[in-house]
Amino acid sequence: MPKDQIEKRARNDVKSGRPSREEAEEAVRVLIRWAGDDPSREGLRSTPGRVVRAYEEYFAGYATDPTEVLGRTFKETNGYDEIVVLKDIRFESHCEHHIAPIIGKVHIAYLPDKRVIGISKLARLVEVFAKRLQIQEKMTAQIALALNDALKPKGVAVIVEAAHQCMTTRGVHKPGVAMVTSHMLGAFRDDQMTRREVLAILGAPSNVALTNV
Repeated sequence: MPKDQIEKRARNDVKSGRPSREEAEEAVRVLIRWAGDDPSREGLRSTPGRVVRAYEEYFAGYATDPTEVLGRTFKETNGYDEIVVLKDIRFESHCEHHIAPIIGKVHIAYLPDKRVIGISKLARLVEVFAKRLQIQEKMTAQIALALNDALKPKGVAVIVEAAHQCMTTRGVHKPGVAMVTSHMLGAFRDDQMTRREVLAILGAPSNVALTNV
């Protein structure tokens, strides 16, 4: 996490009553002892600090406002009014039920209405919501709604494909399973022809059974 974000988070911690770094590290020591090991042994002595630094990276999205990421849009499109797509945006998140990794990719499409946005902002938008404790359905909707609010486009489509380690490395132990969710707004929800077009661009069959959230 960049230094300015770390400092901002520290200031927010003081205001919100959030636990300090020292308290977070002590919590890791407690978990290590609970697991049956000794946090004071050589191999684990620095682990609490490493875990807390990793958490700062894993959950950096809490320190970022999506409206700031999408704050700058562009009007100069020379009348461009066709679908804009950014495919295969890789992301890493953590499920809010087991804090286990969720790893996958996001496809974003929108149909402009006078305004467009830089494609790097779409990737950053994914990071804002992925770097939080999540469930895939909620993250899919959050990305779509944030983009819809910022651009007011004719339509937004977000499709997320991901593997959940909470079901591949524990519980039912079913590796190789991917979950697919989608959230469609505007023309992509209401116009079947436009919906088929965007699904074709994204490489999904028009009759695919997506979980629309």
